[in-house]
Amino acid sequence: MEGSDSGEIIVQGVGVSPGIAIGQVHIEARGLSAPDLYETPASEVAHEQQRFENALKKTLEQLDALQNKVQSIAEGSEAQIFEAHRMIISDTSLTKKVLQQIEKRQQNAEAVFYSVFQNYIESMRRVNDPYLSERASDLTDICQRVLRNFSDAHIPKGGPDHQHILVAYDLSPSDTAVMDRSKVLGFATEQGSVTSHTAILARSLGIPAIVELTDAVMRLTQLDTCILDGKTGKFIINPSPKTLEKYEAKKAKFYDQESKDFAESRKQKVTQTADGHVLTLSANIEFSHETGVVRESGAEGIGLFRTEFFLLNGGEIPSEQQQYEAYKEVAEGAGGHLAIIRTLDAGGDKLSAEPLVNPEPNPFLGWRGIRVSLSRVDMFKDQLRAILRASAHGKIGVMFPLISGMSEVRTAKDILKECMKELDERGVSYDEKIAVGVMIEVPSAAMLADKIAEEVDFFSIGTNDLVQYTIAVDRVNPEVSHLYKPCHPAVIRLIKMTVDAGCKNGIWTGVCGEMAGMLDVIPLLLGLGVDELSVGAHQLPRIKQAIGKLNISECRELAEKALSLGTSPEIRALTTLLAEASYPELMQEENEAGSEKLVLTKA
Repeated sequence: MEGSDSGEIIVQGVGVSPGIAIGQVHIEARGLSAPDLYETPASEVAHEQQRFENALKKTLEQLDALQNKVQSIAEGSEAQIFEAHRMIISDTSLTKKVLQQIEKRQQNAEAVFYSVFQNYIESMRRVNDPYLSERASDLTDICQRVLRNFSDAHIPKGGPDHQHILVAYDLSPSDTAVMDRSKVLGFATEQGSVTSHTAILARSLGIPAIVELTDAVMRLTQLDTCILDGKTGKFIINPSPKTLEKYEAKKAKFYDQESKDFAESRKQKVTQTADGHVLTLSANIEFSHETGVVRESGAEGIGLFRTEFFLLNGGEIPSEQQQYEAYKEVAEGAGGHLAIIRTLDAGGDKLSAEPLVNPEPNPFLGWRGIRVSLSRVDMFKDQLRAILRASAHGKIGVMFPLISGMSEVRTAKDILKECMKELDERGVSYDEKIAVGVMIEVPSAAMLADKIAEEVDFFSIGTNDLVQYTIAVDRVNPEVSHLYKPCHPAVIRLIKMTVDAGCKNGIWTGVCGEMAGMLDVIPLLLGLGVDELSVGAHQLPRIKQAIGKLNISECRELAEKALSLGTSPEIRALTTLLAEASYPELMQEENEAGSEKLVLTKA
């Protein structure tokens, strides 16, 4: 931490999404917003107690419904998690204590309940037992559910109504996906990493963000004026007038340049290198309403529509009709370009498909991706029928995540054919030749790419997971994150193997992971023969600029050399050298951000 005579304090975190945010902070401890607290007269105590009991009753009804729903589609004991939640809510000692505290404190019921329940949560977190401490997340979920069930609760809906910088211990991908971007100027968390799904979403949505901001929640006071620099990772508390003036100018310059980049990108209808090599540059999106930003960015399609946020964030899986309407909006919004809809990709550091009785010991190697869909066939078929129906309204592709072998591909395709037959029987139109693709994220899939290519129409390489699984590095674990190397020789060889297999079988290969948006790695990806890159819409204009300054012949020569090298630093240095020579102004900005990292000392 760095201080000054004016009271200004600079804290260094890790910038994960560029942009400048200036405003008052709103603090959320442990990702759970506290309800507003206000006093109630003695005459209102009985009313407040009744509100609490009504909220509990409504919660119990919801838990019963959820338990019955999960039991109807799950063969295992997953529904027991809701029975456990029900037991906690039905605890008479909890009910008695809240009722007593409402009378004693003479405060609104939801604020009293929150206060009492937080003691339960914190006690559980401090238990020196991994299983029991893990249950704290269940308690948080229960608390949030009860709070939402107060009929007239004064609970913040996604934060305060004014614009603010959100500061939290941690944020889940769903927290990030549903942020009100008209109110949240940026966010900072104590936890997280550059490659976490939360950080990826922030970049995709254009929200300035910092992670690894030590003791942020405890250090700050609600409504402190702060500056957040999502590129350098600087977080400035109580900035001086001089610092405010400097960052206001920096902010104006950043967003003015972004507007110019977007305008220039729209002019360039085709993405091509300086020597005329054409490739496709697409955008990644999370919600159907983002298609407007995609068009504004000059994208040539939607390379990845992540459906897990739409499917899972509301607590209940949307119906086939609800999904169809969302996918139709994506199809029509793509403006005649291909829109690739990825089927549910849950698990790992993403949203969980459904509550589990026991936490997975290693979720990255567990129940996630296509494995969830193939074990929940009715849910999977609802999604596939919705995607097929949407294909009648635009150019749609369907993509299966976390494929590890041929049997998964064939089984998923068989279920897709069943859905086509069901729609035929209903007389519903769809694209009978809908493009079917798979994500190459697991080394086994890359090694079988020549066989898998015979079954599908395209490959999309998810480099985040491919790097993680190839090097055996948990990308969201700060203890080993320094070992996460996108340019690891093994990763580069697997990408090349996949591209060659696709080319041999006449199908195209894209990259939709983080590597597609790394300015210094783009020359290498082009040289390896990638046909398409898909990045966040806010990243796309700069990527298009970079590609336009490269020569494909130099990129191919670079890739050939890289494949002969044995270490990640050697490969990274080689591709960075070509990037700096081809678009020095873009690379200079990246390097300046890195050079601004501070060595901090306590004031």
